[in-house]
Amino acid sequence: MTAIEATDLCYAYPDGTLAVDGVDASIERGERVALLGPNGAGKSTLLELLGGLVDPDGGQVRYFGETTDADTVRSRLSVLTQNPADYLFNPTVREDLAYGPAQLDCDRAEVDRRVRRVADRLALDGLLSKPPFRLSGGEQRRAALASALTVEPDVLLLDEPVSNVDAANRRTILDLLDELAADGVTLVVSTPDTELVPHVADRVLLLDDTGAVAARGTTRQILTDTGLLRDCDLRPPQVVRLFEGRTENVPLTVDGAAERLDTDGPDTVE
Repeated sequence: MTAIEATDLCYAYPDGTLAVDGVDASIERGERVALLGPNGAGKSTLLELLGGLVDPDGGQVRYFGETTDADTVRSRLSVLTQNPADYLFNPTVREDLAYGPAQLDCDRAEVDRRVRRVADRLALDGLLSKPPFRLSGGEQRRAALASALTVEPDVLLLDEPVSNVDAANRRTILDLLDELAADGVTLVVSTPDTELVPHVADRVLLLDDTGAVAARGTTRQILTDTGLLRDCDLRPPQVVRLFEGRTENVPLTVDGAAERLDTDGPDTVE
């Protein structure tokens, strides 16, 4: 089943600059898709269009094959933008996490269950009574993600979810995204970071600096096409650059490279 179907999406900023130019996208239930592109490619705007936060100037987005009105499926669709402050506006973290399910008319017991479950998954138990402004940047990022998850969405759209966080918070967030994918949640991640993509996506929609689709394909197809990435002002992953031209089936991550060397031995890399 298709979760999100976008047809000929266009969007221009108030000054007339075209941010998204004729984008088609079909995202199936349970998929992990990256919106990859350089700064200024319209990734964040496209994510907000797909999530129903802004209306397109042209084209349409259909959700679950049912409707073009995102508000009618808001309980199944959650969007996390780059700014945690958009999600953390209550006196305590607990109240921020409870806000979404409360708006869905969940009873008190159900709200508490969802808050406890998400807080446990993101290691927020000790922070629930704190005011959000007392949290570190990484903690705020985790708390904002938690607030997006307490509605228990079928589809989660995230804009640069691990930017400006330390290694520990990055690992916590990425581990949770793996768990969500295993649970069947559809994930759409916007990022300019080619190193992140193999960890969060199986398929890539590559945008150029005009806001148009430059290419689409599997993560491997896109990340190993180093010429295409450079044409889009993106730097290929370090491991890809290291192994390119030296071996077949180039690994995409450091872990993949280590496994390859452990299995085949260093002599397999010319």
